[in-house]
Formats: sequence, structure tokens, C-alpha cells
Amino acid sequence: FSGVLSEDVLRLLLELQERLAATTAWAPGSGRNVSLQDVCYAPLNPAGPGVGDCAVSSVTQYFQNNGSRLALTALQEDGKDKGTVDWHDHLIYCV
Repeated sequence: FSGVLSEDVLRLLLELQERLAATTAWAPGSGRNVSLQDVCYAPLNPAGPGVGDCAVSSVTQYFQNNGSRLALTALQEDGKDKGTVDWHDHLIYCV
């Protein structure tokens, strides 16, 4: 993996997504603040989506947009070989 795809970059992406999800803007035409859930694509709850219902296309989705899941590690044994797997292995397995 290159420096473009590092754990630090993924954590910054998670932080940016959270900030964007909390952003609101004044919409003069409707006379109210609008937020992500007002404009997002939410196929599983189109009538009244919350931020968690919005479809997000991001590499962080492989970790359910969750920093704790990004940090998970596990011991793995393959015959005589033993090692620790982490976010790198999870991403390779998913992709």
C-alpha cells in the first residue's frame, strides 16, 4: 500500500465524512436549513432518511464507516504460518 492509502488517511476520511454528514446549509427557497439526509440517496428508507440511511460510496465503507472496526486486528494461522491480520488484509479480502 502506498502513502495515499494508509490508516492515517482512512481516519482522516472518516473524520471528513462525519463533518460533512453534520453540515447544514440555509435554503432560502424552502425557508429552512437542509442537511445531507434531505438530499442523499437512501434506497432503504426513502420516505424519511436519517444520516445513517444515506448511501455512501467510500473506501471507509469496507469498515462500516467505523474507526473501531478499522483498528481491529486478529491472529491468523495457516498451517505452520502464524501472523496478525489488520485493515490491509481486510481491504484486500473485500476488494
